[in-house]
Amino acid sequence: MGDVLSQKEIDDLLKAFSTGELDADEFKETNEVVVKNYDFSRPSKFSKEHLRTLEIIFEHFGRLLSTHFPGYLRVNTQLEVVNSEAIIYAEFTNALSNPVLLGMIDFTPLEGSIIVELSDNIGFAIVDRMLGGSGVPLEKTRNFTEIEITILERIFVMITNQLAEPWGNVANLEPHFTRIETNSQFAQFISPNEMVALITMSIKIGNVEGMMNICIPYAVIEPVIDKLNTKYWYSTLQEKDDTSYKEFIEVAIQKAKIPIRTILGKSIISVNDYINMTKGDIIRLDKKITDELDIYVGNIYKFTGMPGESSDSYAVKISSVIREEQ
Repeated sequence: MGDVLSQKEIDDLLKAFSTGELDADEFKETNEVVVKNYDFSRPSKFSKEHLRTLEIIFEHFGRLLSTHFPGYLRVNTQLEVVNSEAIIYAEFTNALSNPVLLGMIDFTPLEGSIIVELSDNIGFAIVDRMLGGSGVPLEKTRNFTEIEITILERIFVMITNQLAEPWGNVANLEPHFTRIETNSQFAQFISPNEMVALITMSIKIGNVEGMMNICIPYAVIEPVIDKLNTKYWYSTLQEKDDTSYKEFIEVAIQKAKIPIRTILGKSIISVNDYINMTKGDIIRLDKKITDELDIYVGNIYKFTGMPGESSDSYAVKISSVIREEQ
């Protein structure tokens, strides 16, 4: 109660003001309170940290697409993230033009879907490449035909399949492609005032450049929004067991096929002897039957061994390994 003045203190204070002993300006607040405007129609549900983590996710996503697109289009493809922002869904749909290419992707096990928008010039360039053309977009925009949409569905399925890995640190997703919409009016599957994160990526297919937008509603990723921060992201990366990568590399190496050849020996003969060579002729080599043979893996001298047989087939028994320092 120290801030409550007694009646005598109040009277003395008023008297001091009236006589000029005290100046009222001395009691004015020197620190002004800064008021920040808040738009209730656009609640800031996505922080800068959330958007930055989404950029990291889709940078990984872009690298995956850059390696998978050439397999379908037979041309070099580059993708990179250029911007991320939080907007309301109405702003996203109002910016769409017709015709538009919208791929609806269900984000199972999260509830809801995200939208992947491809610019129409990229869509027509993809169709042209898939049909054997040079990948030149149309000079005049028109609606996509049923055949073109069917072709583009294969591309959207491939795009959908590459989403699971980049999101692995946040959630174990099983996304699946549902449909393509070419009219923006049929893309109203959430409230216009719902907040969404919009990730804009540039895509270059050969000489054709365009944009790809990924619209992610807040309601879809709300259950895992706490995991969308770089601190959690890098902590999970450090906690990963490196043995899984080691096993993966070992399996991949075991599947690789490398030619192995054994040099029985060398000899110098005339061209005439070589031309007139027939079955049963004997060629004298520079190796004795007791000498070890040189064994090459690819073009690398790796082993030595002795010739022999195994199950009615010629074979070589490895007797020593050639190290790099040798």
